[in-house]
Amino acid sequence: MNIYDFELTTNTQEKLPLANFKGKVLVIVNTATHCGFTPQYEELEAIYEKYRDQGFEVIDIPCNQFYAQAPEDDAKIQEFCMLNYKTKFLRMQKSDVNGERELPLYTFLKKQQGFKGLGEGNMVDVLKPVLEKIDPDYAQNADIKWNFTKFVIDRNGQVVARFEPTADLADLEQCVKTLL
Repeated sequence: MNIYDFELTTNTQEKLPLANFKGKVLVIVNTATHCGFTPQYEELEAIYEKYRDQGFEVIDIPCNQFYAQAPEDDAKIQEFCMLNYKTKFLRMQKSDVNGERELPLYTFLKKQQGFKGLGEGNMVDVLKPVLEKIDPDYAQNADIKWNFTKFVIDRNGQVVARFEPTADLADLEQCVKTLL
């Protein structure tokens, strides 16, 4: 099984087989419109614009599982992202990334690249106590911890990296660049 065995639903309710992306480098990211990490949309769009002509795509999957930070419907999320961050990359329907209703894609992604830690920095100091309150054993499981967790997929459909929301997006860009 690989990434191309999955299908998503776009924010306009169209089916999107990931097999359509064979030969491309992908970043799959769960997002939210009212999160401290929401400004990452700007950097993600910049990376997308820089590399899309080289076979790079970003797939945005809005998620409302982390303190209800994406309360809008799919149309309002699209409008927010276009107006505030001028995003042009693909946006899927709002979905769960953990739990009983999680997308099968996320079950697969988490098995391929588990949680390896939050790193260091100011945002880690803010996020860590929140995560400890939600799940004292958060560091011991592969669940998505928060909005803006990113998975990088190579041109062969292999999940090669996971970047937590606290990771420097320059590191994400470097990873993408090496795969293109």
